[in-house]
Amino acid sequence: MIRVAVIIGSTRPGRNGEAVARWVHDLAVKRGDAEFEIVDLKEIGLPYLDEPMPPAMGRYEHAHTRAWAETIASFDAFVFVTPEYNHSISGALKNAIDFLYAEWNTKAAAFVSYGSAGGVRAVEHLRLIMGELEVADVRAQVSLSLAADFEDFSVFRPAAHQEDAVVAMLDQLVAWAGAMRSLRTSGESGNSGDLGASVDSGALVDYAAASVGDS
Repeated sequence: MIRVAVIIGSTRPGRNGEAVARWVHDLAVKRGDAEFEIVDLKEIGLPYLDEPMPPAMGRYEHAHTRAWAETIASFDAFVFVTPEYNHSISGALKNAIDFLYAEWNTKAAAFVSYGSAGGVRAVEHLRLIMGELEVADVRAQVSLSLAADFEDFSVFRPAAHQEDAVVAMLDQLVAWAGAMRSLRTSGESGNSGDLGASVDSGALVDYAAASVGDS
């Protein structure tokens, strides 16, 4: 079965991200098409990037890097729950992403963001990062306003329509995760010339169906 990590992208005291991630997880586990697990960067406790070799080489020297690599390698897709700090993502999330390379490749990602402007600028940065890591990011996303979806900017009370946004996002994510997994297991991820033969066409049909009405 498809395995999806819901990654809490903030480590600061009093963060809103934990409540948001648990809400996403509670909705996600009602589905029967994937397994969902929360991955909390605060609990992972990575230091600032301290590997002497570039992550693309896969030569991890430190135990904490190897443990993080094993965690990420076990998933087919990711939901990044991210705040927006100064028009971007948190330093903790960028640092955690930068530790690894191959473990992210040829997988799928979706985004749940929050902030004064819904966190959308953080997601735009994440989409660029995912492209470099060969991660397929889905179009549907969840944008939470600190004014409309939180009480006093700190108590999470999502508007009713946000649940539908989560469902639409996960429909696309699970479909793409299946397609990307078939591409990984085919051993042809480096050969874009035969992409159509490698990708699970049924999964992409599911994705197309999930995308209808999301324009």
